[in-house]
Amino acid sequence: MSDLANVLKDLATAGDEIDRMVADLDDTRWALETPAPGWTVSDQIAHLVFVNRLAGTAASDPEAFRAMTEKASGDFDGAVNAALAAYASDSPQVLLARWRTERAAAIEALASVPPDQTVPWLVNPLPPAVLACAGLMETFAHGQDIADALGVRREPAPWLRHVAGFAVLTQAFGYQARGLTPPTEPFRFELTYTTGELWEYGPADATQRITGPAHDFCLLVTRRRHRDDLALTATGDAADHWLDIAQAYRGPAGEGRRPGQFSDTPR
Repeated sequence: MSDLANVLKDLATAGDEIDRMVADLDDTRWALETPAPGWTVSDQIAHLVFVNRLAGTAASDPEAFRAMTEKASGDFDGAVNAALAAYASDSPQVLLARWRTERAAAIEALASVPPDQTVPWLVNPLPPAVLACAGLMETFAHGQDIADALGVRREPAPWLRHVAGFAVLTQAFGYQARGLTPPTEPFRFELTYTTGELWEYGPADATQRITGPAHDFCLLVTRRRHRDDLALTATGDAADHWLDIAQAYRGPAGEGRRPGQFSDTPR
């Protein structure tokens, strides 16, 4: 897994990208529906406020974190919806200020955790670098929803490497969300960044293989694009099945996206 300082630097960069997308929007555009059913641009930012607040609290005050999440046991979706409702009366200006404060606090808190220690989280404690990678995955996913709502085309960023690595680490989530048993066979992932750099994960001799653009892979595992609209190739039946169910987050998979839903197929 990546070095904590580098992941946190990239987490700040990813947050700044979304900040630039929304900072100058009028109230009407904050209320735009995003591709996530029932979620507006404002809801997407509210969710990121909630996630950053959780991460910052987990890193700085584990007991307070446990008190925050105790009620969410077994119903994280319910907790997320309750959190969104708590921000419903915030104006866009207040919500943006809260997000800036919470993401800065989360980064500062995670930076203070010794790399050899773990941070309590929703199911299992995590090393701070892994939790920061999870934050990058959330930032990328919800930032994509905002970009799609606003008609913004995002360029692939080098920090997607952390998202890709986190998705490989959490390869089993798609099976768990559907009550399936993950295969025991190892997978090989060979993902190409826009510079031509190859990001490699898993045994080189694995027969189950996923290859293709790194940006496409990140869109797949966050379920922000359908596999039919992405240039990813599977070798092996298990790998092909995984492309149908891949997700880099715990819990229900959600509706995902329809084939052909977006015209800007990221090649």
